[in-house]
Amino acid sequence: MSSTSRIRRGLTALAVAALATATMAGNASAHDRGGRHHHPAPPHYYVSLGDSLAAGYQPDVHTNTSLSYTDQLYTQLKKHDPRLVHIKLGCSGETTGTMIDGGICSYPGATSQLDAAVKFLRAHRGEVRYVTLDIGANNVDGCLAGGAIDQACTTAGVATVGTQLPQIAGALRRAGGGSPEYVGMNYYDPFLAVWLTGPAGQALAQQSTALSTVLNGVIAKGLHRNGFALADVSKAFSTDDFTDQVTLPGVGAVPLNVARICAWTWECTPYHDIHANPTGYGVLAAAFEKTLERRR
Repeated sequence: MSSTSRIRRGLTALAVAALATATMAGNASAHDRGGRHHHPAPPHYYVSLGDSLAAGYQPDVHTNTSLSYTDQLYTQLKKHDPRLVHIKLGCSGETTGTMIDGGICSYPGATSQLDAAVKFLRAHRGEVRYVTLDIGANNVDGCLAGGAIDQACTTAGVATVGTQLPQIAGALRRAGGGSPEYVGMNYYDPFLAVWLTGPAGQALAQQSTALSTVLNGVIAKGLHRNGFALADVSKAFSTDDFTDQVTLPGVGAVPLNVARICAWTWECTPYHDIHANPTGYGVLAAAFEKTLERRR
């Protein structure tokens, strides 16, 4: 998910190094102290794809970080599988189209994020344990501006997600086969923060949830049709709950969904940024972990 052009940057050197290292790890060998040839047990892999939420963007440092939900999920998964290696491919600013065709982040030996993932999955059949995906928010991210929702923009964006997300999920399934656990997510609604601006903002916040409901429905359909389980991030953020009231420090009583956006993203800070904060990334990671636990 990205709201500014400044976060549309290439894949970090760390992620590139991780991909290269992990690709070679299965072929690596070592010698023990006696000089005998020793082949270590091959690693298992967790491949994560997505936009800036998968990459871990944080506006206070203006870059991707290791605080992403994919990193936090990896930490939990590795407790159960010490051999697990994280192949982190997320790209800030990615849309469904750029995930397929490329154009934002660079991937050595691949034309796009999807191409990099497909090639890795094919090369490591039977070794990949998990594949996670979040994509589609940037297709409609610019459709709410100037105090109104651009309906033509949202219609076009959602239609593109409906066409291209199944292509992405299907390509990953074909490349990875039946061994990995495949999980994708829907989205929280960062625009709920406009509730705090007064009556006009409150009306706009309610309209924005209608947009998120449509987008999340299309995402769920595209994932399920291709064998992906759904991490229900929207539910974790109580996106549709305007009924329950809670106290927001410094503001007073607000709907639960608004309070959670303020607590778990940067929207209600001076940054006015849609990205999850470290706590919010933890909520996303927990949604994925809960989904994986149900499938075990």
